[in-house]
Amino acid sequence: MNPPNQTADQFSQFPPPHFTLTPPLPNPIPIPIPIPIPISIPTPTPTPTPNPTPISIPNPNLNATPLTDHLLSFPVPKKRRRGRPQRSASTSSFQFLTFPNGSFNQNLPNSNPNYNSISSSTAATTQATQPNIADEIVVINKESTAEARTALSAGFPADSLTEEEIDFGVVSSVGGIEQVNYILIRNHIIAKWRENITNWVSKDMFVDSIPKHCSRLLDSAYNYLVTHGYINFGVAPAIKEKIPAEPSKSNVVIIGAGLAGLAAARQLMRFGFKVTVLEGRKRAGGRVYTKKMEGGNKVSAAADLGGSVLTGTLGNPLGIVAKQLGASLFKVRDKCPLYQMDGSPVDPDLDMKVETAFNRLLDKTSKLRQLMGEVAMDVSLGAALETFRQVYRDAVTEDEINLFHWHLANLEYANAGLVSKLSLAFWDQDDPYDMGGDHCFLPGGNGRLVQALAENVPILYEKIVHTIRYGSDGVQVMVGSQVYEGDVVLCTVPLGVLKSGSIKFVPELPQRKLDGIKRLGFGLLNKVGMLFPYVFWGTDLDTFGHLTEDPSRRGEFFLFYSYATVAGGPLLLALVAGDAAHRFETLPPTDAVTQVLQILKGIYEPQGITVPEPLQTVCTRWGGDPFSLGSYSNVAVGASGDDYDILAESVGDGRLFFAGEATTRRYPATMHGAFLTGLREAAHMAQFAKARTARKKIARSPSNNAHSCASFLLDLFREPDLEFGSFSVIFGRKNADPKSPAILRVTFSDPRKKNQEGSKTDQQHSNKVLFQQLQSHFNQQQQLHVYTLLSKQQALELREVRGGDEMRLNYLCEKLGIKLVGRKSLGPTADSVIASIKAQRGVRKPSSTPLALKSGTSKLKTGTLKQKFIRRAKIVRHTKGLILLQL
Repeated sequence: MNPPNQTADQFSQFPPPHFTLTPPLPNPIPIPIPIPIPISIPTPTPTPTPNPTPISIPNPNLNATPLTDHLLSFPVPKKRRRGRPQRSASTSSFQFLTFPNGSFNQNLPNSNPNYNSISSSTAATTQATQPNIADEIVVINKESTAEARTALSAGFPADSLTEEEIDFGVVSSVGGIEQVNYILIRNHIIAKWRENITNWVSKDMFVDSIPKHCSRLLDSAYNYLVTHGYINFGVAPAIKEKIPAEPSKSNVVIIGAGLAGLAAARQLMRFGFKVTVLEGRKRAGGRVYTKKMEGGNKVSAAADLGGSVLTGTLGNPLGIVAKQLGASLFKVRDKCPLYQMDGSPVDPDLDMKVETAFNRLLDKTSKLRQLMGEVAMDVSLGAALETFRQVYRDAVTEDEINLFHWHLANLEYANAGLVSKLSLAFWDQDDPYDMGGDHCFLPGGNGRLVQALAENVPILYEKIVHTIRYGSDGVQVMVGSQVYEGDVVLCTVPLGVLKSGSIKFVPELPQRKLDGIKRLGFGLLNKVGMLFPYVFWGTDLDTFGHLTEDPSRRGEFFLFYSYATVAGGPLLLALVAGDAAHRFETLPPTDAVTQVLQILKGIYEPQGITVPEPLQTVCTRWGGDPFSLGSYSNVAVGASGDDYDILAESVGDGRLFFAGEATTRRYPATMHGAFLTGLREAAHMAQFAKARTARKKIARSPSNNAHSCASFLLDLFREPDLEFGSFSVIFGRKNADPKSPAILRVTFSDPRKKNQEGSKTDQQHSNKVLFQQLQSHFNQQQQLHVYTLLSKQQALELREVRGGDEMRLNYLCEKLGIKLVGRKSLGPTADSVIASIKAQRGVRKPSSTPLALKSGTSKLKTGTLKQKFIRRAKIVRHTKGLILLQL
């Protein structure tokens, strides 16, 4: 037996930088918008695409160096998840902002080609002044480039904040030097832990390397990374030791012991919560299932009948867990020969010709959806491919058509869905977030990960949940006649179970979430596992394929995986995808095995190789499994990446949470995606628990906390969630329920104030901070604020009222019947809402006014226009000397 192709120590190396990818449509792909930081990441030099066209970005500073001089463009292969590697895959061009000689120039405009930069007319004045120490970029070490790569592998933009970081309040003001320093510190902490993932990284380890004036940023970065599970996670002994012996916080019920549920359970236990996991099966792991197959003469092998391949190892959290277990990963080799129906090998030239044509058609569909716009949401990928195939006649002979359908089967395997049901617009919306690196097997099976993650986690097996009740007092989870009570509940059941309605939610889930569950697709993949007495297929490959004549059966045993090098024995897995996977559910196992053996004999017996009878076989039935009802999610026609976000939203003011592969738009249909959502929701649950604790304190002593709430309210309304006319609104940003509470403020201003402001439009104060303080004091003396408590939906309806503030006020009082009161009359209920919002936003201070705003009198209307991952100001036009900004 030839030695396996081992990829050792995959996680000490990090991927080339993955930067902004221009999306096919302006909808679902959140695009990082970089802010320059003092690093220069060298770019790999692959074969360039023919005549790459740099995207021109307007530069408001005519004397500045053109931005295109700093943009490097390089092609990145567009990966088709799983299955056979695409040898001539299409490429997407990434734009990457770099700095000559590693220098940092704050005057460079934003690097995102879809965004114009803010005019820096005041930058020269700012640079001319003597900066204080807080305005300097910290120098931690000389490895900022490598540390930025590490942050990229962990899912962070190298030089920007994620929306999650902004909501956590990691910096007092978004943008500027403070943010740059935070990013450098954040990247440094991540890189430090990645150097030795078996250790617990403490904050004290960085005190000597981080300047004292950045200690608050160190606290912020460290707390964020630990809370959200970006560092110090996994199963290393030093990390397991941090789980307290006795819980000190409230009860959490987790439904499902798959990767999402196990990740959340371990993290919550470390936070000090009392955790109970309810699992319907007799085992942990969910759709990750490693079965030990055994035959005579002590022949055995570990067969991954569910999730089997780690798709991308660079930064993959499950790869990190594997390394903590001391396991090495084995790369799935690229060699994948194809065989005809009669067992004869497919001509390599014909194989390459059809594969190239198939990839070319996929590229044409990408261009088509850009031309179609939103209409592409209602068109299937399969319809577009077939239309182009007929128009361009890329596969016309019988052999070519059979090969073409094999590639369609491979695509249906990758998406667990029929191409006729995949969205043309968004079927590959997660491509920009690919982990990067090789696809790998874990020797001994992924059950090793499950076993390690389930260790010492309180799991109750064979507990089939049928009802989940949630409300202001907590949650109740019904299992038969048993009731499990808790403060919150995390539901990690697969999308197929949610679609079936087998679990009743009381009250019913919001219509928004029900619609998202309905729109997303949930497909099927099945396998036949066969343990043989010896390896007869050779050890120089890990995959080979088989063609069929019937297009409706193209996914039937179309791909074989050899696990002989990693399973501990001579094991083959035959895959069944697409329509064939559904028919396979009712096919007797003996018939399925017979068909597979006929295929294998047709391939190998003409070569003089005898195919032995298998020692043991197993056939999966994931579609009929009541605890999964399918395999993994996809973006069906009519759906988009937004639906993954909708499924991830919590319900009931932080009582009911959701995790699993169908709740992440970045990494759906992957094992690591499920794992990451568990860490994500553990952080969210901890934040809501903190908010509830704050509300309880206020409820116990409302008089003592009245002044605190008044101070909180003043602080929160400096950055309202909605602002229109004289009305502004704040609400909990993590609660998508339209019935969730919000606080409305109406400002009545003295007319003299407007006249005074108008007369000073063109006057500028050299000390802008002093000017803002004076203006704030003046406004407090001249303004009257009145408030009310209403729902988020009512606030949104009020915003849509036309006719100005007078009509809105009439609608508020007459239509909605809501009374406006002073701050002291809001009552304890409003105090509780204020405390909750404050706890969600963290300790973030009000953002300082952008430079472009300081030079005029226009006011930024934030509304609800927030980028999914990055928030940054953008000039849209100049009107009568005023700079209008868009977030």
